[in-house]
Parts: sequence; structure tokens; C-alpha cells
Amino acid sequence: MISMKIIFFILLIGSTGSISSAAFAEPQMTATIEKTIYTYCEKLAYTIEVSEVTGDIAIIYIRDEADKKSKPIPIPIEKLSNLIPSAYPFQKDIFPSGKYFIDIEYSGVITTLEFDLIDSDNLCISESIKPVIIRWVGGEFTDGMLISGFQNLVDKKLIEIPFEITEKNIDKIKIPQWVKGVGNGWIMGMISDQMFTKNLQYLIDEKIILIVDNRINELE
Repeated sequence: MISMKIIFFILLIGSTGSISSAAFAEPQMTATIEKTIYTYCEKLAYTIEVSEVTGDIAIIYIRDEADKKSKPIPIPIEKLSNLIPSAYPFQKDIFPSGKYFIDIEYSGVITTLEFDLIDSDNLCISESIKPVIIRWVGGEFTDGMLISGFQNLVDKKLIEIPFEITEKNIDKIKIPQWVKGVGNGWIMGMISDQMFTKNLQYLIDEKIILIVDNRINELE
């Protein structure tokens, strides 16, 4: 037996001629990417535009040519036009060069962007050392811990530490206090990776970074 609700719905359609398609239309979504070719150390940026803010979040997947995709990334959609900048740059140890796709799902609508990541000579500080730098600037980590972090986590083409950090000397390494201002500038995005590492490299080369009572170049 047809329920009374269904009969009423049919009568309603019949009595009004039709129900506005706008009332049941899916929200529209378009997406544009800042550029289609990226190199290492650049940050991905794209814009999601919607016809209405439904309260739903957008779900993003990044996948490669082999169709391997990331875990779902939730993106709040709070405006009709939403610029989505990546918080982190592309790094060689995470993203191999090649073609990538960004699948975007929002309120039942799906769209895909694509871009190429090409190899380059660009080098950047690995995000894995950022917590070390933050704690060093905040006084939680010693100078030796910072230099040890750079030695183990940062590409040697960016900074070369010409000595080995050991348990015996890690607490004896000293960096001038003013360098923490440079480190804080890097954390805030005001100073580039290259400028930060060049400052440290200069201090190492000029033997300003030192072990208490001993110049670094005297360390065996």
C-alpha cells in the first residue's frame, strides 16, 4: 500500500506543477590550482569555490600516478571562495617527482586537479627538524642538540657540519644567543631555509660556534 506521505507528495507536485529544482540541487563546486608545475621547496596552493556553504567539510586526497593516495584530509569550507595553501613545502624524501592528483569531495560533488612535481636543485630544511628548532629557540634544547639535528636531518648540501657530535661534546657546543632571533624568524616564515642555514654555516666556518674553551676546528 502506498503510504499517505507518498500520495501527499505526488498530489503536491501535481497541484503546484513542479517543485523548484533549486531546492534539491546539489551545491556546485569548482577548484583551481595556483600552477600546474611545482618544484621542491615550493608550497602547493589551490582554491575551492562553492555555490553555497552547506556546513560540510571538503575531503581532500592527494594521489600519485600509481593511484596511491593519501589519507583523507579534512578542509573546512567557510566561504564561497576558499584559498587552501599547504603548510609545508614539497620535499624529496616525501614526494618523488612525477604527476599528482588532488581529489576534492564536497557535499556530494567531486572534482580533481592535477600538477607535475619536477626535480630541481632546490633544497629546503626538512620539516622533521622544525620541532627541534622550536624547542631550541624556546630554551628546551641545547645548542648541541640543534647542531646534532642539522647534522642528522638536514641535507649536507644545505649545511655541512665538519665535525661529529658525540655524547661527550654535545653539551659543550655554544651558539651566540642572537642566532635564536634568526631561528625564530625562520619558524615564523620570515626567513628562508637558505638564509637560516647560511647564517649557521658562516658561524661554523668562522669558528664562532664553538665548544667551551676549545675551537671547533680543534675537535678531533
